[in-house]
Amino acid sequence: MKALILAAGRGSRLGELTARQPKCMVTLAGRPLLQWQCDAMRAAGLDGIHVMAGYAADHIDVSGITLTRYPDWERTNMVGTLWHARARLAAATTLVAYGDIVYHPGIPRALVDCDADLAITYDTRWEALWRLRNPADPLADAESFLEEGGILRRIGGRAQVWADARGQYMGLLRFTPAGWAEVEAYLHTLGAERRALDMTSLLSALLARGTPIAAIGVAGRWCEVDSASDLALYEQALRQPGWSHDWRWDTAGH
Repeated sequence: MKALILAAGRGSRLGELTARQPKCMVTLAGRPLLQWQCDAMRAAGLDGIHVMAGYAADHIDVSGITLTRYPDWERTNMVGTLWHARARLAAATTLVAYGDIVYHPGIPRALVDCDADLAITYDTRWEALWRLRNPADPLADAESFLEEGGILRRIGGRAQVWADARGQYMGLLRFTPAGWAEVEAYLHTLGAERRALDMTSLLSALLARGTPIAAIGVAGRWCEVDSASDLALYEQALRQPGWSHDWRWDTAGH
């Protein structure tokens, strides 16, 4: 199974940390985010890791990957970057990941073991992470989410109350070539509008069209990085034994 990391963005909210390097190369717990991802993917049995780069692509320094420069990274959203990789998605079953997350190998392994044409993972313990990042208003950045029987039923739009969010999407997806063909057919109908589409809006639109999307629940052990304060919070949390979202693993894979 192949892997595709969407890492074209700068991450302007990280300020000086991304003045000369892309967001995926920011260091957390001693390694660049991209290095954590590649190590986790290999530990999960993935091969052929490909990175879609954009901003400061020449400063990506991680071994064992192939890299494509996406020239329109400033003018498009995540789906635009995904669209640029459509030939790869059509050729082989592929795990797709955002470039600003880290996760335990068990999470991509769950997608490797899944047999659905289109699947995502979601965090069942998301509230702990959201409260850490925004204790004053943890729902401020939470999206509406509902899964039933392993199938995604609703995603996107701000969660107004806790019951609106039965989990949170993590930025990890799996496409088989057949699954991607259905997504690509829909994106063709949008024309240039697809350039501005974000991933949760795409998933929501696919649900409205009747496309089945498998949803695999995981309990923490991942993080996303949006700001320098996220980095500081995670470094502090890692010093607490048993932190629910510690993504690191030992040589035995635990």
